[in-house]
Amino acid sequence: MTALSTLLDGERVPPDLPERSAAAAAEIVADDATLAASGFGSVGYPKATPEALAAAADDRSLSLTVVSGGSTGPPIDTTLVETGAVARRFPYQATPEARRAANELTMGFADRGIAGLSDEVRFGRLVDPDVAVVEAVAVGDGWLAPSTSIGQTPAYVRAADELIVEVNAAQPRALARFHDVVVRDPPPNREPLAVTAPGERVGEPVVRFDPAKLRAVVRTDRRDDPYEFRDPTATDRAIADHLLEFLETEIRRDPVVGAAPTLQFGVGSLGNALMGALSGSPLADAGLRYYGEVIQDGLLDLLDEGGLSAASATSLALSEAGQDRLFAEPERYADRVVLRPSDVSNAPALIDRLGVVAVNSAVGVDIYGHVNSTHVRGSRLLNGVGGSVDFNRNAHCTVVALPSTAGDGDLSTVVPMATHVDHTEHDTDVIVTEHGVADLRGTTPTERAERVIAVADPAFRADLRRYLDRARKATGHVPHDLERAFDWQT
Repeated sequence: MTALSTLLDGERVPPDLPERSAAAAAEIVADDATLAASGFGSVGYPKATPEALAAAADDRSLSLTVVSGGSTGPPIDTTLVETGAVARRFPYQATPEARRAANELTMGFADRGIAGLSDEVRFGRLVDPDVAVVEAVAVGDGWLAPSTSIGQTPAYVRAADELIVEVNAAQPRALARFHDVVVRDPPPNREPLAVTAPGERVGEPVVRFDPAKLRAVVRTDRRDDPYEFRDPTATDRAIADHLLEFLETEIRRDPVVGAAPTLQFGVGSLGNALMGALSGSPLADAGLRYYGEVIQDGLLDLLDEGGLSAASATSLALSEAGQDRLFAEPERYADRVVLRPSDVSNAPALIDRLGVVAVNSAVGVDIYGHVNSTHVRGSRLLNGVGGSVDFNRNAHCTVVALPSTAGDGDLSTVVPMATHVDHTEHDTDVIVTEHGVADLRGTTPTERAERVIAVADPAFRADLRRYLDRARKATGHVPHDLERAFDWQT
């Protein structure tokens, strides 16, 4: 075991390790390499080496395959992508540049869920990485302490032939206090995960690696690009009010939720607003716990106020103010915040064991409960499915929260038939919009449709009902008018 005191007080980079410049580290990466990068929730990503690769792109014939944890940061998904150096990308991206390249087919992209990604890389089912480039707050002989995210870093450093570690002096070493790293044995002899509560620690604060793999240590001194959460809108607040009412009812009604209410929220402004709405609500006195992927500013508020007993995630996706708050006093949060590898944070068995109520957003839903999280009009990629597939499929209760309209209010997010399906009706329990709660549990297709239409925007309800009425004239279990499903407004 690596002593925590070594991580907090020792040298970030011992003198016997191979320090290199970012440019020299970039030369280690072959032109056609498969590169595994740290980063999850657009934090904890390598910064200098990808930018050095981009700077050298004009003099090299780069055609890289890049796999990251979830979303990584601008050095890869903006700077490097813009050079045309990224030929293929997995499993998630979150920048306009990467989105454009994927939609214009200049960069191959495959969307993947998160829970199984570590195994897919570790055992060569998705990619076989040549080199891993990961960010740390400290490195030693055969170990590194991750920075603001863990993600798939443990799997990637094991799977890669070579390793480049960026040690970032702008990320406090005290982040090691948050980490709980467990590397699972491979199937078929995989032991059950020992985590029985969100705040429980069962691992160690570092990621282990074969010292022979370490080719370069690059010093950096730059924070993650912060999240910019918009101020909650009137629609956000209305969605939050309906969600809180639903959760309060569930705590009283459902013995699993009532015993230890454990929540997960998706990343983004709406998710952060929903987290923030818990602050000062009656739920803050209910012994709330969090088990999800990302810690956002709204959860820090709850932790500060004592409304959250523990929070487990794989990433600290914070605004600049949130970074300032946590970095100034990490010890305030270290006993109640745990960062885990994403194959643990998203493990189906743990989501089920802890009775998680999962709350994620979407691009749109259809009247039968199918959810589109990733594509506009069925073809234009936005970001990716991320971990929502893990939580929506395995949660005790799955909630999809979204505004009832998009654009300037002229598009309904509730439609007769989803043009792209990421989560099926079988995994969708509840839909919440600013107009109310549609509880779909135990309902027939027609009953689901009626309940979903009831929370659609009033301007579109009549057309949706007319569609359903037409569809019901045909026989079949799920009423559909396939000739009008995508041209339904009258």
